[in-house]
Amino acid sequence: MKPTIFLFFFAALTQLLLAQENLPIELHPNLKADKKGRLFFMVDGEQWLEDTKAPAYTLTGVLGSITGDADGLRFEIPAVEEGRIYFGLIPYGETVHPQPVFFKRAALIKKHRASIAIAKEFSEKYDMVNWAEKGYGTIGYRIVNQKGEMIYDGRVTFSGKGPFTVAPTIVEGPFIHNVTSESLVISLTSLRDSDTILLSANGKTHRLFGESRYEVAIAGLEADSNYEYCVTAGRHKQCHTFKTAPPVGAKVPFSFAYASDSRAGNGGGERNIYGANAYIMKRIAALAHHKEVAFVQFSGDLINGYSISPDEMNLQYANWKRAIEPYAFGIPWYISFGNHEALSRRFRPKKGSGYISLDRFPYDTESGEVVFANNFVNPENGLVSEDNTAYDPDPNNQNFPPYRRTVFHYQYGNTAVVVLNSNYWYAPNKRLVEETSGGLHAYIMDAQLEWFKNTISQLEKDTTVEHIFLTLHTPFFPNGGHVSDDMWYRGNNKYRSYVGGKPLEKGILERRDELLDVIVNQSEKVVAILTGDEHNYAKTLITPNTTIYPEDWTLPKLSRKRSIWQINNGAAGAPYYAQEQTPWTESASNFSTQNALVFFHIDGETVKMEVINPETFEKLDEAILTEVTP
Repeated sequence: MKPTIFLFFFAALTQLLLAQENLPIELHPNLKADKKGRLFFMVDGEQWLEDTKAPAYTLTGVLGSITGDADGLRFEIPAVEEGRIYFGLIPYGETVHPQPVFFKRAALIKKHRASIAIAKEFSEKYDMVNWAEKGYGTIGYRIVNQKGEMIYDGRVTFSGKGPFTVAPTIVEGPFIHNVTSESLVISLTSLRDSDTILLSANGKTHRLFGESRYEVAIAGLEADSNYEYCVTAGRHKQCHTFKTAPPVGAKVPFSFAYASDSRAGNGGGERNIYGANAYIMKRIAALAHHKEVAFVQFSGDLINGYSISPDEMNLQYANWKRAIEPYAFGIPWYISFGNHEALSRRFRPKKGSGYISLDRFPYDTESGEVVFANNFVNPENGLVSEDNTAYDPDPNNQNFPPYRRTVFHYQYGNTAVVVLNSNYWYAPNKRLVEETSGGLHAYIMDAQLEWFKNTISQLEKDTTVEHIFLTLHTPFFPNGGHVSDDMWYRGNNKYRSYVGGKPLEKGILERRDELLDVIVNQSEKVVAILTGDEHNYAKTLITPNTTIYPEDWTLPKLSRKRSIWQINNGAAGAPYYAQEQTPWTESASNFSTQNALVFFHIDGETVKMEVINPETFEKLDEAILTEVTP
């Protein structure tokens, strides 16, 4: 076969294979397939093959199957060959925040199997939930591998007095979400599709059956009112309370909490329950509840992430949600997207080290954005994707990942919070993004920028909104840990997102300025930018005179009408970063590597900030943000 004919045939075969798999070849021109259908990237003339190695642990692999027998419960755990299960009864009804009280012994996992002898272990003085009389109870359990690493916290409800059976079980939740003055959403997950769950709220009972994950909208509520809701699974029933928001625009005093970056930390124990710093998150959730906040905003890097497996991401998300669950029964948490929420297709060279990765495709079913939206309930405010922009290669079809539940805004009383996704369509290798195409870390693409402009414009005109907070994962002005990227890249404006092998028009600093222009020149209501990514706490006051450009900057500089606060709190348990030198270093204050939870106390026109270490309750900082003048 002649070389030209062979090349034509190979190119046609590649296009056919890619098209058959619904892959985004228009967005990533260097993405190809070999004769066996294996995907690869061409980088400097070399093939980088897709890494398809399965992860050690997935949610399906640790859930396995649980069955009853004459003595108790038997566990089949495909993901763990040897290890231990720590277990204990959960005293529902005895406490507002039910958690397992672990028993003095653990069950051994041998060849993927373990048993808990309920009748033997939880008899008489150890029957703290009175299961022997009631005939049912719920066990919380923790799977630990042979190295002592904590992999998963689960629970299962049993019935019987011997023999025992697995009863309908709520394995996750209930959680409340999107609380307004007249409605909210309640979500929960059952152990099996066949489990029937009854959810009762506001005088109505919803029968949930045939799926495992449910989201139920509850409407017709009264503003600023307390309600009880109950969930029933078999004979197990638990009830919780929530409070609706005040009327829209009401100047009722309230507080909310803010944090970011809770991926696994060092130090052992619950600081790493497979991808999540459960220890610090438990402390944060408890402190937020103790301070009676109206809601919590958590802005990214919940977990280690950077996985190539959706089911591994589900496991890490499940561990994170379990940490806050005893408090999220009654307080809504608004969760946003960070770079560690990246779910990728990863490619490695045949020789040598290194890798490149892309947001996992197909984008409509497996992207990091979709898996995130499947795990968290947030408002949905209309932004669809980056399709129909100037760089959309195929206007007749949706090519980019959805923004659903990763970009949104919400209001409580006289305050609005606007949430952006600064790791959209994320390609982590900033030095190879020209080769791969994809979203750059911290880069807000055109459709999202337009949505942001329109949203701020609407909120500026809305007389019920007095204060606006903007939150996104990456700082506008990094101070320590991400000076080499975020919206600074050490002052190098060349960095930007690429689509179809072509760079977007605006560099990272130009795009930062476009966002900043909306905040300080087109808005008088934005009080602060809430960021994370850098694992520390710092408040930075950017005034019209603060230096925000490199010395060799030749493009136009943004004239700024007023000052703006950047409150960075990436101190929710991830390994710390120390402070670095930047042009605005002198504008940053109270920099701390201690774990932190930020509280904003809203009272009419006044916004006070208080920062507390959730481990020690030490106050790290405080300020009245609305006292600052231009």
